Amino acid sequence: MTLTSGRSISHEYDRMIVRFSMHDGTREIPCAVSTSAMDYLERGPQVSPEQREAQFTRLRDRIEARAASKYRATEFEGTPPGIVLRGIDFRP
Repeated sequence: MTLTSGRSISHEYDRMIVRFSMHDGTREIPCAVSTSAMDYLERGPQVSPEQREAQFTRLRDRIEARAASKYRATEFEGTPPGIVLRGIDFRP
């Protein structure tokens, strides 16, 4: 099944991630992307913590596409199992 957009949950400053979710039908899949991965995608200066959610919104299509490919490859982490994206996930 194809993943679809879910909720943008929060920026967790202490963990340096942005949490979001995606859906596989009615099943919600927890996801996270590191702030360093988002900075890598924009190839610009690091943004302030207050700008992280806006940065996520700008990059959401690319982030969700990569999360979907990790989902198809069943690359889950954590409890409950979810998708975690790091800078290395976006490198060629």
